[in-house]
Amino acid sequence: MNTPCVLMAFNGEMMCFVHVLLNALEMHGNGRKVRIVLEGAATRLVPELLHVQNPYHAMFGEAREAGLVEGACKACSNKMGVLEHVKAAGIPLLEEMKGHPSMDRFLREGWTIVTL
Repeated sequence: MNTPCVLMAFNGEMMCFVHVLLNALEMHGNGRKVRIVLEGAATRLVPELLHVQNPYHAMFGEAREAGLVEGACKACSNKMGVLEHVKAAGIPLLEEMKGHPSMDRFLREGWTIVTL
């Protein structure tokens, strides 16, 4: 069965998020429907990933171009001080659950949720 998968990235460590990107790109390449949601401390990585000098900038761009980045938590982006960066990057802000993304929405739509 090819169940759709959402990778909810909470960890603010760059190397952890790189594994989110690697897995999302692999799943996508193998034909699986996959999305990335940036939550918690992971939202603060957005400005770093937007810098061309960042070694993971191209990988983040590849995931974005493939439509794999569902969005970022609005409340967490604000709390981490990166809300304007997220907006400027055109990353959708997810806020359906009191300012945060809803896991229940994904579950109702038949997604498997993986938190990292």
